[in-house]
Amino acid sequence: MERRSQPSVAIIGAGFGGIGMAIQLKEAGFSDITVFEKANDVGGCWRENTYPGAACDVPSHLYSYSFELKSDWSRRFAEQEEILTYIRHCAEKYQVWSHIRFNTEVNAAEFDDDSGQWTLTLSDGNTAVADVVIPACGQLSRPAYPRIEGLDDFQGEIFHSATWNHDYNLDGKKVAVIGTGASAIQFVPRIAPVVNKLTLFQRSAPHVIPKSDYAYPKRVQACSHDSRRHCGQVGGQHTVSSNRAR
Repeated sequence: MERRSQPSVAIIGAGFGGIGMAIQLKEAGFSDITVFEKANDVGGCWRENTYPGAACDVPSHLYSYSFELKSDWSRRFAEQEEILTYIRHCAEKYQVWSHIRFNTEVNAAEFDDDSGQWTLTLSDGNTAVADVVIPACGQLSRPAYPRIEGLDDFQGEIFHSATWNHDYNLDGKKVAVIGTGASAIQFVPRIAPVVNKLTLFQRSAPHVIPKSDYAYPKRVQACSHDSRRHCGQVGGQHTVSSNRAR
């Protein structure tokens, strides 16, 4: 079968990986690109995870695309909203929005040996055909609930950290947190001062080190504006479960 000179590419997911891949493909001269996104916005786990304290767990300047370095991060460990704004900025600057099909989840992908193409079954009942399929769907936006007998019968409020219920007031409540992964490490210190009692259930101990987080002074942001200039580090020293608890 005669193949076209430029393949059609389907990218599954408009998170950090999917947006970055689409940008690089465009930069390389590819134009037949479709990004399938189940939600109505880009961002992936940074769109879905809005729990208190949600933030990057590596220094902010390491959490930028190599081709779009960001010099004006507000903190050493940027928080969720700022990271999501950065992803949206990149999608707009590099004109990826027109390639995205929002509210369209890919339910299945089947490869045909004869045609050498993929057929994608979409959540809206339609199908799409592509020469290349690139999965860019992470797991941190999909809640993983613990298998605890009787959990379905619990009469109190229950939600996962990835689907945080901001309408529920935790003030004065007795709260149990299941898991001590990266998400719990971030939100537990935020809710501990306001709850009446907090019990943390841990399956296995994580390895932790002090997190020297701080807001960047304006002079540090100015110093890092030129990405080629080396600048030394400046700065002072209910039931909820977590995806990254395992």
